[in-house]
Amino acid sequence: MTTPLTRPTLYFVGVTTKQSSIMKVFPKWSEILGLGADIAGYDAPPNAPAEAYRAIVEQIKHDPLATGALVTTHKINLLEASRDLFDELDPSAELCGEVSCLSKRDGKLIGHAKDPITSGLSWQAFVPQGHWGRTGGYVLCLGAGGSAIAISAFIASLPDAADRPKKFIAVNRTTPNLERLKRVHQKIKTDIAFEYVHNEDPLRNDELMEQLPPGSMVINATGMGKDRPGSPITDAGIFPERGLVWELNYRGELDFLHQARRQAQARQLTIEDGWIYFLHGWTQVIAEVFDITISDEVFATLDAAAASLRSAGGGK
Repeated sequence: MTTPLTRPTLYFVGVTTKQSSIMKVFPKWSEILGLGADIAGYDAPPNAPAEAYRAIVEQIKHDPLATGALVTTHKINLLEASRDLFDELDPSAELCGEVSCLSKRDGKLIGHAKDPITSGLSWQAFVPQGHWGRTGGYVLCLGAGGSAIAISAFIASLPDAADRPKKFIAVNRTTPNLERLKRVHQKIKTDIAFEYVHNEDPLRNDELMEQLPPGSMVINATGMGKDRPGSPITDAGIFPERGLVWELNYRGELDFLHQARRQAQARQLTIEDGWIYFLHGWTQVIAEVFDITISDEVFATLDAAAASLRSAGGGK
């Protein structure tokens, strides 16, 4: 349920929004950017009924004080349940079949898929230029939801072959997400070899990880360690030597992140959590919803403000 709004409000559609650092961070950011806006969380369990998604989209579409929304976890399901309520979708939303941002312009409700941009900015922040050309490493993406779609779409667009992995292996515990990911990849012209693995056994994920060449990347895009307990691998799983590890979460139990950190020195790992992803995800949406430009200097100011408010258990 939503409560009546009294000020311009950005909605956050997620699973456990009250636990997110953005609830502390946004008021400070609103002050820095001069937005004069509030934030409101809207929680729904993963794979919620269509009515739950339509209710929040209807609220945003028709309430003049609802400025828009950032969507996590529900990006694909929300669009599938409420596509008819949108007046426009941006090209990335059409390609990826998801919306991570809702904005309003001239009375129109617009759906955006910002994740190809935000995942790309986050990827470039820690993946060395030319890494894949030097190492021949692969990407093993555990999870095939919206983040996997966005990341793979971004890397397929990179112009230099040395910046593109030769192989991208997507693993998911259900087949619909894998089929959706495959359909997106069929629309993209790329030399990346995509593989799709239907699996929910962490021991099998261990095997896939151990078969990777040195320099490969392993991504936790499952939501495990945040929205669901546990990790997609076991404590016995071995990360690739000189590999890159990307935990897309940065709050919750973060089992996968801790597993990687225990091997960091022995396996010479470069490890990234979801903090930069969090920052880019929110700032891209805020810029779109409020129709403003966030320069590098302003981004640095927002980063510093968020870092000062970040709690040990907070996050997106």
